[in-house]
Amino acid sequence: MNVSFRDQRVGVFVDVQNMYYSAKNLYNAKVNFAQILKTAVGNRSLIRAIAYVIKADVKEEQNFFDALEKIGFEVKAKDLQIFAGGAKKGDWDIGLAMDTIELAPKLDAIVIVSGDGDYVPLIHHLRHALGCRIEVIAFGKSSSAVLKEECDLFTDMDIDRRRYLIFR
Repeated sequence: MNVSFRDQRVGVFVDVQNMYYSAKNLYNAKVNFAQILKTAVGNRSLIRAIAYVIKADVKEEQNFFDALEKIGFEVKAKDLQIFAGGAKKGDWDIGLAMDTIELAPKLDAIVIVSGDGDYVPLIHHLRHALGCRIEVIAFGKSSSAVLKEECDLFTDMDIDRRRYLIFR
């Protein structure tokens, strides 16, 4: 498909938990999701931007979800699962994967905002079977090496962390 960069239709899919914990553990900071969206889209046409969040019944979380919507994200929320032994689990890997596959025919480029290596088979499928350009934005220090290799473009947020982080 010969589409000029400006004519590219882009979808942005953010694994919020992955980004939140990476920023917290690496830099004791919060993620600037507005800057991530700006970088992901560039001069292209944004078709969809989806942020996948886990509801943990924390008092500030609704304000955070509202802020994501205000900057242009559709927020998909799921409750944190708590198992009998006390273990907690909350991830959107399958939901994010299904959305990218369903939207791929309407997109030229897919931007996955996560360093999670679990997305490698998805990226491979989106590129080779569905013909999409795949870009990943994440912290290089906490990203899967294979994930970085599989995508068409990897934006390492560590390199310009002042742009992508909010220090408080």
